Amino acid sequence: MHKPHYDYIIVGNGLAGLQLALALGNDAFFNGKQIALIDPSTKSENDKTWSFWETEDSIWGKLPYKTWQKATIYSSKKEIKLNLKPYSYKSIRALDFYNYAKANLKQKHNIHFITDTVTKVSEKELVSVITETNSYTANHVFDSRVTPHFTTQNKKHTTLLQHFKGWIIRTEFPVFDDTQITMMDYRLKDGNQTTFMYVLPFSKTEALVEFTYFTENTVKESTYDSYIKHYISDYLKIENYTIAETESGVIPMTTFPFSNNNTSNITKIGTAGGWVKPSTGYSFKHTQKKVTKVVTNLKANQPPSKNLFIAKYKFYDKIFLKVLKDENHKGEWIFEQYYSKNDVNTMFRFLDEESTFTEDLKIMWSLFSFSFIKAFFRTL
Repeated sequence: MHKPHYDYIIVGNGLAGLQLALALGNDAFFNGKQIALIDPSTKSENDKTWSFWETEDSIWGKLPYKTWQKATIYSSKKEIKLNLKPYSYKSIRALDFYNYAKANLKQKHNIHFITDTVTKVSEKELVSVITETNSYTANHVFDSRVTPHFTTQNKKHTTLLQHFKGWIIRTEFPVFDDTQITMMDYRLKDGNQTTFMYVLPFSKTEALVEFTYFTENTVKESTYDSYIKHYISDYLKIENYTIAETESGVIPMTTFPFSNNNTSNITKIGTAGGWVKPSTGYSFKHTQKKVTKVVTNLKANQPPSKNLFIAKYKFYDKIFLKVLKDENHKGEWIFEQYYSKNDVNTMFRFLDEESTFTEDLKIMWSLFSFSFIKAFFRTL
């Protein structure tokens, strides 16, 4: 029996899969290539919110749900006000992104959506992709499934989890200042761990209020809920509200070498490819950059994952994670130093992996401490 064949198969229609499909679909170079996206979900729910910052308007146009140019960080000791200009901080609702991507891709005759679950990907001359109901072959597969080795071999690597739950709440009367976000609020803590509140006011009567941990283990659903409830009543001073939606997630912050799982014809993408920035969990813009690089590589007939990572940032992320894992209570101090002692341009360029060596030194100096020196030598 003849198996359906594609030039490229993308496994998983999450952020990385859809961004990659959009980049391939919008580049005339790939017009003659047959591309399939395989995912068990039709992506018709708003399951998360992605946020990022940028100076110019990006390719996402009107997709952001809301944009801000001011942010506040609260530590137990101080309140740090940030004017983000020339940057804007933007949030995109996952459902808006899925709908945009699907509408765009369905107009392309060479792109095919297959609703199914991939059970196995194996490689001979061609890559074979087995699903629950069918099997396919491809010249190259982009696979967003996290390798099972991650959980079994992970003890050798520094790993924390960024795990969170958020409520989108609505109030009857205007209570939010929708010109600014609360990027991190450390005043409410779960014990001695790194936990913070994140507030995105979408309007004067609607906001996402999210409790986030940077820790080794996740907690019960009810734990997040009780902190969110406490924060809304005691810090936001809101008594009457309704919960319109909830979202939750777990993002690995890890030095695990995901890219070792790439082969000549299978490229791991997204979280599974190590595309999420280990020290922050930010993924939207990092994914966009990686996708641009993958497309450039394909057009130059190079391995798609060539030069996807910059060594110095991998090293910085390792040090940061080492400190945070060994001394988890230090999180508040680290972020307070980071945001109070550096200017916005330097901070965002560093997080975007676009900083100069001088800017790197400024950042290091702001975090200079015994913990970082210790972690630095351990990481060497």
